[in-house]
Amino acid sequence: MSRMSRRTLLRSIAATGAAVSVPGLLSACSSTTSGGDVSNAGKKLAPWPAFHPAAGPTPDLAPTTAGVQAGFTSYPSNLVSSVSRTPGDGSTIKVMSVTFGTPPKPEASNQYWKAVEKALGVKIEYTVIPTDDYQAKMATVMAGDPGSLPDIINMFSGFVLPREAQFVQVRAEDLTPHLSGEAVKDYPNLAGIPAQAWRDMGRIGGRIYGIPLERPIPGSTLWLNQGMFTGAGMHDGWTSDDFVSVAKKATHGKTYALGSAKGSDFNNNVHSAAHNAPQGWAVDGKGAFHAGYTDERFKAAVAFQAQLRKDGYYHPDSTSLSTSDAYTLMLNGTIGSLQNGFGNYTALYPDSKGLLTPAPAVPYAVDGTPGGVVAARRSFGYTILKKASKERIQLLLRVLDYLAAPFGTKEYELTHFGVEGVHFTRDKGGSPVPTKLGQVENIANLPFRYLAEGPQVLFVPGLPDATRALHAWQQKVVPVAIRDASFGLQSATFNAQGTTLKAGMDDTITSVIAGRAPLSALDGAISKWRSGGGDRMADEYAKEHAANT
Repeated sequence: MSRMSRRTLLRSIAATGAAVSVPGLLSACSSTTSGGDVSNAGKKLAPWPAFHPAAGPTPDLAPTTAGVQAGFTSYPSNLVSSVSRTPGDGSTIKVMSVTFGTPPKPEASNQYWKAVEKALGVKIEYTVIPTDDYQAKMATVMAGDPGSLPDIINMFSGFVLPREAQFVQVRAEDLTPHLSGEAVKDYPNLAGIPAQAWRDMGRIGGRIYGIPLERPIPGSTLWLNQGMFTGAGMHDGWTSDDFVSVAKKATHGKTYALGSAKGSDFNNNVHSAAHNAPQGWAVDGKGAFHAGYTDERFKAAVAFQAQLRKDGYYHPDSTSLSTSDAYTLMLNGTIGSLQNGFGNYTALYPDSKGLLTPAPAVPYAVDGTPGGVVAARRSFGYTILKKASKERIQLLLRVLDYLAAPFGTKEYELTHFGVEGVHFTRDKGGSPVPTKLGQVENIANLPFRYLAEGPQVLFVPGLPDATRALHAWQQKVVPVAIRDASFGLQSATFNAQGTTLKAGMDDTITSVIAGRAPLSALDGAISKWRSGGGDRMADEYAKEHAANT
């Protein structure tokens, strides 16, 4: 198989909702955005926006209160409208977000851009920032003249920006009066964003400053070549010993059961969750926070992976493969599994058509205890608004309310697929199929979904069995998803040092699994992580947790 195209890779990354956190220096921000106390401890907490599900079609597969997503085995035939008026007033708004796609065509020659502008009733000056440039660009924006800020800025949870909360507190509009409690009902689609997304976004100083991008419960997922793993003996209720046996049988010649990309710690998240280690932070019954690194089950997972690597079941280039190359190797059958975000299914299923049948792995049991899976942060970043008059803020919120239209609405179809007959046609089941123009003018290149988006649903166009399989998988794993207890909480130490401290731990984890360092090296790295700020984070998170319960 030929090397995967850039378009395929970017579609995969965008669908995954995965962003890479890398250390960045934003010290220039501190002098201009010092802010006040961003902690929520001791503050009067603004009530979260009241949840009122937006109108939409009835799903074929029902969601559950535990968090299993609604599933659609076919595209809705009767779309509904979710807004009653054109949001804008003809004015110009400036927006900025990261992009996982190629740069968009200019507005003057971009029919998709123009169609969305017309529907919104505004002119849009859109600055899209490639992921590789995000931190540097945000450093400039955060340290610059407040008057030059875009009207709408999306802040991504995948990038830890030092003093981010202080910047938001000083420069962004406090949205509490507009969205807290029943006030959100003025914006019905924003009211349809699930409560957990708001909580995982978190407050700053007790106030609500953003609008979250909702994501489902499953996070990092081990995606399998189902035929390869089933053929090697994978079965329901497998154990860690079974996993080893399957990996051994699936590895032969230049085919490897396991693969990983540079920076993924040999897929450590998936294996540590299967060992039931805390994912990030756990909180005990007394409100004390404990880091996953300090848990013996975390060390056991690293040891388990180190043995898998030593036995030759990982691709030998697992520490150096780029994400694109690792993805290509999975699609061409060289490797049988790869960790990625759960949302990657929207790209993986169409990309693998005719090559393999993908499937998310059910966690194996360890020493008789069923394994867990990684629970994602339910807010993949959040959108803030530049300080402005009440009327201007209301206009911007109406625009975001339109963009947050749920699946099965006319507004969702426009923003996600474009104009019928121009950007898409329909297959025999009614699902939108991109035209040639739709492949270059679309929501990936002009990412309105990173400004606001309605609740995500399970839907694989043309593959109803895939939707059913994903829904059934979620029913199995959502109850055992391991949530990071720090989501939505503030920690000054994490804001300032968290990325650097994590990078040190990641280096050690990778070195141990790769055989470049002994397992005992973890103890020294953990001790350094704790003294360097980990213990302070634990105390700060405990105070925040107490204030938010």
